[in-house]
Amino acid sequence: MGLEQQRILIVDDEESIVTLLKYNIDQAGFETEVAYSGTDALEKASNSTFDLIVLDVMLPGMDGMEVCKQLRQMQVSTPILMLTAKDDEFDKVLGLELGADDYLTKPFSPREVVARIKAILRRMVREPAAAEMKMIQVADLIIYPEQYEASIKDKPLTFTPKEFELLLYLGQNLGRVLSRDQLLSAVWNYDFAGDTRIVDVHVSHLREKIEPDTKKPVYIKTIRGLGYKMEEPK
Repeated sequence: MGLEQQRILIVDDEESIVTLLKYNIDQAGFETEVAYSGTDALEKASNSTFDLIVLDVMLPGMDGMEVCKQLRQMQVSTPILMLTAKDDEFDKVLGLELGADDYLTKPFSPREVVARIKAILRRMVREPAAAEMKMIQVADLIIYPEQYEASIKDKPLTFTPKEFELLLYLGQNLGRVLSRDQLLSAVWNYDFAGDTRIVDVHVSHLREKIEPDTKKPVYIKTIRGLGYKMEEPK
């Protein structure tokens, strides 16, 4: 699917921001649709196919956090770029805990939004190198890099794009201890310095999906003071 065919849903209750974003995202070669409320966004995102959702946090009625949460509960894995007016770490981490893939703090430039959209989508596109990757098997866990899929005990698993990228990177580095900064650099392709809790949040999500007992993880081990390591269960 080429860029000109990729569909972006823009969700914000401020008409001036929607107009500005729509113009710039359209100019970048995307097809856009808009929603001005959380309810409208949830309906459109659950009934139509989009390649990415630009979602404002502060919406009337149902806010962006709740929209994100409900979409993930409905197994809608479309990448979500959240927009927040609050430069508050708690809000950022909460959004990521609920399943957002990225966030931008207002005020931002339209070019920055377009660049971030392209960066997220670029990671979703199968690159030649990814096509050559063979499946990764760690005991009952099987990761299929080319298909962006994974299963455990033959049961398909559902991940957000960022969760899958983190799982894949851990699998590709089986047995290696990876620091939170290494994981930030590898999976989040821009500077998240100081936001290492983002890694912890995503590791927690992965454990909920792959570990038999999240209190005693056997696949993703915490290496105290260093980071994380994926290994074969003993």
